[in-house]
Amino acid sequence: MEKTNFPLVTMAVVLSSLYIASSLHKVWTNMRALSKIPTIVDSKSGSISSYIGIGAYKSPRGAHDLVQEGYNKHRGAAFKISDAGGKWVVVVSGRRMVDDIRKAADDRISARHGNIEVFRLVYIIGPKVCYDAYHVEIIKSSLTRGLVERFEDVKSEVKDAFDECVPVTEDWTSVSAFQTITKIVSRCVNRLFVGFALCRDVEYIDLTIEFAINVFKTSERISQFPEFLQPLVGYYIQATSLESQIQRAMAHLRPIIEERLEKDAEYGKDWPGRPNDIISWLLERAQGEQRTVRDITMRILTMNFAAIHSTSMVFTNVLFDLAAHPSFVTGLREEVERVIREEGLTPASFHKMVKLDSFIKESQRLAAGAVNMWRKVLEDFTFSNGTFVPKGNLIAVANFAMHHDEENYSDAFSFDGFRFSKMREKELEGYSKHQMVTLSDEYIVFGYGKHACPGRFFAVNELKALFVHTLLNYDVAFMDDGPRPAHCWFNLSVSPDPRASVMFRKRRFVT
Repeated sequence: MEKTNFPLVTMAVVLSSLYIASSLHKVWTNMRALSKIPTIVDSKSGSISSYIGIGAYKSPRGAHDLVQEGYNKHRGAAFKISDAGGKWVVVVSGRRMVDDIRKAADDRISARHGNIEVFRLVYIIGPKVCYDAYHVEIIKSSLTRGLVERFEDVKSEVKDAFDECVPVTEDWTSVSAFQTITKIVSRCVNRLFVGFALCRDVEYIDLTIEFAINVFKTSERISQFPEFLQPLVGYYIQATSLESQIQRAMAHLRPIIEERLEKDAEYGKDWPGRPNDIISWLLERAQGEQRTVRDITMRILTMNFAAIHSTSMVFTNVLFDLAAHPSFVTGLREEVERVIREEGLTPASFHKMVKLDSFIKESQRLAAGAVNMWRKVLEDFTFSNGTFVPKGNLIAVANFAMHHDEENYSDAFSFDGFRFSKMREKELEGYSKHQMVTLSDEYIVFGYGKHACPGRFFAVNELKALFVHTLLNYDVAFMDDGPRPAHCWFNLSVSPDPRASVMFRKRRFVT
């Protein structure tokens, strides 16, 4: 018989016991520090399990109800819920606390670390892209500028993608809304990102959509496991699922990236005919190991995920609201046609389409997720009202509840497509204040402050291009004048019903 090495076994037991004891001590210390913040739990969970975060989380289909309950009880203050993995999330609301987050230094509460942790991005796109996110600055500057410079390309792709995916027909045709819009959005995004050839490559477009969906699904799957298991689960999923998509993307992009690298090395970064696309913009800033096919590919996939997933959801909701509220169509079309007649269709002329902007903003207001503005507390943080949140915890803002608060918006649960355009007419300073891209402490869909969504200008202009094309060329309705599909909730996230369809037909002019 083999002898058991008792000293090693004893050491392993002792070290494991110390680790467990240390972890329990941290949990207990954190619970005591958070004890003054009210806890919102599922009424079916027991008091002890609720207190330590086990069972405090409702089913994934009802988690958002906990946030609404907390907001109703503690409006303008803080409360805490447990996330799917059993970790506390401190949820805040009200302009004062939102402004505290806006003003806080990045070394105290971090948006980047918050988003990385919440969406498990380290396991999905890797630490290099997460923590050395120079592509975010490209989104803020080059992407917004590039849309203006190449708007004719994007406008052309909008038309061609709609013609292919939603052919203009005299009779009503049923279209699977979310799937169809996602294809159109991916083509339009990638016309600007990687050019004409790849944006028309069906395999590449399907790949970008598949990756975007899988990032979201992978994040949700990882979140269902306790925190200590998440790295193992994340790396397993990345290795078995996402890696094959990354390799396929690299196969498409490698020839283009390598050609650019060769020409940059030979002629510098200003050689004649250098494409004005995201590959060039990335290579202008990339240094050292960043100038590899894999690194550039990962950043393009990451930017595709951000651009495709959110824009597709927003525009699908816009279509649902258009079909559900046809009384707004005439006003929208009159405005769009007048502006185009006077100024043409450009990003600049979009600023004159006030009702169009209002309709999209209202649609997004009513389809906001339960929370937004995630932050990771890097150093103990105290809000101006005295609420103390210790290091290591997550903070978020009650997004949906604030956007459905009667004190912020009258008749808040009802859709009014011209809500914000009427506000702009009434308030002299409100003309720009109530634009969709403008940030405020009560409309936080894009966040608030310096860490607000960097791609919102690009996204809103793309949404407007899609919406204008729809209004000018189609009538939209639900089959048998049915009701608007309900939102689909999972954990704290919301999406339009992916199974729902809308009816399209060629626009009929009423004389």
